[in-house]
Amino acid sequence: MSHLPLPRAAGTCACVAAPPDGTDEPDGADGRFGPTHALILLIAFLALGCTLFLAGTELSTVLALLGGCGAIGAATLTAARGGRRLMTVLVETAVRSGAGK
Repeated sequence: MSHLPLPRAAGTCACVAAPPDGTDEPDGADGRFGPTHALILLIAFLALGCTLFLAGTELSTVLALLGGCGAIGAATLTAARGGRRLMTVLVETAVRSGAGK
C-alpha cells in the first residue's frame, strides 16, 4: 500500500475542521458512553478474567477483582455525568450493607 499525499487546496489545513456549531470538538467526540464502549469494556473484562483464571488465580479472587473494577468504573461514570443523587443512594446502600442494617 502506498502513502501518496492527497491533493488539497492551498491554504487549507490537513487537520479536522471545526464543526459549524462553533464548539471545539468535532462531531462524534462528545464524550458519551455508548453501546460500543460497553461492548469493548465487556470484552476487556472477559479477557482479563479468563487470563487471570488460566494463570492460576482462584476464581473467587478473579470475581472480587473484576467486581471492584466494575464498581470503580460505574462510580466514575456516575460522578462524571453529574449523578450526585444516584451516587448518594449507592453510598448509603454500601454503608448500610457494611453496617449490617
